[in-house]
Amino acid sequence: MSEERYKQRKQRQKERFMAQVAAAQESRGIIIIYTGNGRGRTTAAMGTVTRALGHRLKAGVIQFIRDEWSAGERVLLQQHGVEFQLISMNLAGETQNRTKDIAVCTAVWQHALRMMRDPELSLVVLGELTYMISNGYLSLDEIIKGLSERPINQTVIITGQDYPVELIELADTISEMRSVKYAFT
Repeated sequence: MSEERYKQRKQRQKERFMAQVAAAQESRGIIIIYTGNGRGRTTAAMGTVTRALGHRLKAGVIQFIRDEWSAGERVLLQQHGVEFQLISMNLAGETQNRTKDIAVCTAVWQHALRMMRDPELSLVVLGELTYMISNGYLSLDEIIKGLSERPINQTVIITGQDYPVELIELADTISEMRSVKYAFT
């Protein structure tokens, strides 16, 4: 490809991109979904939290399924003022106490609602939220209501698998992680 054709192609790409930016008239937060059977959903969300902090924005993280061990990203991000709320639940069902699981989930959901009502938080992560829906711990209607009532400039990232159609329709951006190869399998 000649240098001139390359410049023309890059100029057309830039013009298309700038037209898209100009067409975006509304300044608002968005709903992002990271899904799929591959690894990296939480890592992508934590990367976005790190980006927000780099822009001097505030973020909060809810992790609906996380073990208590020291996660590197949590240690680092908490040092920079990111609030974490988590449920220590084992996916294998070791608690075997549905009533207790629902109560713990409901308590952490109250923290999620508090964060989603806080206009100071530009970003809220709801990690593995879909498991709370599929297990019947949280009502889909309650989740949609919470998402709909957040401040207009707040972005929410939801991670998990098997999303209800209603959440897919509500989302602005959906990225799917696909496992190609995984060390533990």
